[in-house]
Amino acid sequence: MNLLRTIFSFLLFLSLTSTNAQFTVDAELRPRFEYRHGYKTLFPDNTDPAAFISQRTRLNFDYKTEKLHFYLSPQDVRVWGDVPQLNIADENGFSLHQAWGEILLVSDLSLKIGRQEIVYDDQRFLGNVGWAQQGRSHDAAILKYESNAIKLHVAAAYNQDKEALTGNVLTRNTYKSLQYVWLHKDWKKLNASFLFLNNGLQFIDEIDPSKNETRYSQTAGFHLKAGIADFNFSSNLYYQFGKDIMDNSLEAYLLSLEALYSVNENLSLGLGGEIQSGNDYGTPANGKNKAFNPLYGTNHKFNGFMDYFYVGNHLNNVGLADLYGKVKYSFNKKSNVQAAFHQFFSAAEIMNNNSNNLGFEIDLVTSFKLSEFTSIQAGYSQFLVTEGIEYVKNNFDNNTNNWAWLMVTIDPVLFTWQPKNTETTNK
Repeated sequence: MNLLRTIFSFLLFLSLTSTNAQFTVDAELRPRFEYRHGYKTLFPDNTDPAAFISQRTRLNFDYKTEKLHFYLSPQDVRVWGDVPQLNIADENGFSLHQAWGEILLVSDLSLKIGRQEIVYDDQRFLGNVGWAQQGRSHDAAILKYESNAIKLHVAAAYNQDKEALTGNVLTRNTYKSLQYVWLHKDWKKLNASFLFLNNGLQFIDEIDPSKNETRYSQTAGFHLKAGIADFNFSSNLYYQFGKDIMDNSLEAYLLSLEALYSVNENLSLGLGGEIQSGNDYGTPANGKNKAFNPLYGTNHKFNGFMDYFYVGNHLNNVGLADLYGKVKYSFNKKSNVQAAFHQFFSAAEIMNNNSNNLGFEIDLVTSFKLSEFTSIQAGYSQFLVTEGIEYVKNNFDNNTNNWAWLMVTIDPVLFTWQPKNTETTNK
């Protein structure tokens, strides 16, 4: 806490000594109860369901001037009860989620460097994984050119375990090296983004260290959005190539299309489909891996909230075809209810010509805003089992699979300061 107090005082001092500075401190407290009875995978026999309360606590410092934007976000993530009541020193869940500075180099050109969330488009491939209490952030540098006509970002990241005198072998569970180019353009009724990403993973040979190396895969693709009358359309098209961590050649793709229709100001309907390529019988063959990997996207947002696919599982497997519909009804500006229905299929053969039906999922979510800084969300999901998903998950116990949760988010603005002349200008 002494460190946070020092940071607060320092940034406040900078704000008071600058005529155009803005300084804001806000917080987030987010406890969430979950009941898991078949979440992420089919529920096995002779076990009990899980129930727990997790919590994310963040304190965000935001400092802005004409040529500098500095942001700091320490967080604590824990499960209620994982730290004893009479705890003396707790390093259990404390971390630095974000700590970055963005420097204006010249007009329209800036450099953002440090630990940061990287979010683009609909978060299909690069997202902050906001549902997960810990979230996702990267240690990276991004050169950003943003004008009224176009946006161009060029980024690079390089990871290492520690300061060392020799060697560059990474043993952490993250990428070794990452580079990407993101290009975005807006038109009147259409906007489009192009992404090219080079992803380097550390390969370690336990027998012959001389074979340790970084193996690179590449992903290229487009994100498109269009609006026509009361319809909104979006699409993702990605192709992966290069090498996977096991030195297989990658030949994989993702294709999605979604249409949303606003019936009126309260009701909206949606239909969509997505296919991610996969490997026959769930494993690469003949030195080729045809399974698409969405890598650093916010995967919980897609393919059902029960996270049976691509949230820490289902990689290098039979792929996925997801046909879905969704409905959202807003009672007013403070409350709404949503429902989504997913029919899943494998994109490749499972085994022995079994049906490629991977099950059906129903997701229900309701939200209510109690006040300016407090909201409540609750959800219930059920997964209906088929023979195909039993083979993929290797569970034939035929149990009920459901999941329920309740989450409270409290996110007040604790402090804000800006010169009076800046306030007048902004109005």
